Amino acid sequence: MPRIAESGFSLLEVLVATTVFAVAVAGLADLCAMAARANTTARATTVASMLAAEKMEQLRALTWGYDERGRPLSDTTTDTSVSADPPNAGAGLSPSPPDALTQNTAGYCDFLDPAGRSLGGGTVAPAGAVFSRRWSVDPLPSNPTDALVLQVIVTRADRDAARRVLPDEVHLVSVKGRKAW
Repeated sequence: MPRIAESGFSLLEVLVATTVFAVAVAGLADLCAMAARANTTARATTVASMLAAEKMEQLRALTWGYDERGRPLSDTTTDTSVSADPPNAGAGLSPSPPDALTQNTAGYCDFLDPAGRSLGGGTVAPAGAVFSRRWSVDPLPSNPTDALVLQVIVTRADRDAARRVLPDEVHLVSVKGRKAW
């Protein structure tokens, strides 16, 4: 009796193909999870960069120059730890304490919500704070009467800044010199 040629796949071939497909899909799922984590870190870094640049611009905009008679002018009273600066209530460009970048220091720290809105300053992060922004104002050692070193660090509010800067944190440094009016 002649045999009829059978076509199709055997059960073993189907199981092997399904196993290869499942391994490939599992690898893609892991890749998707990695991409999601990278996007979250990139978003946090972008927000932190914008917040640091905003504070640096605020500090650089404060008066630090000379009057028409050549006398030094320095804004040492603007409260830069709140969004609406009340007059004569803050530190302005006064030299900061040595540990202003490593711990929350009144007058040199503020807290922000996830959208970057200020929740005020202080030493303890209020409820809803996602970012902690610390800054320091120091005289430039080579020219202490005419130049300041401004530093801003933005980190997650629940992290300790005394250790190294993490990928989603930002540290900006700038030098501000006195200008004649």
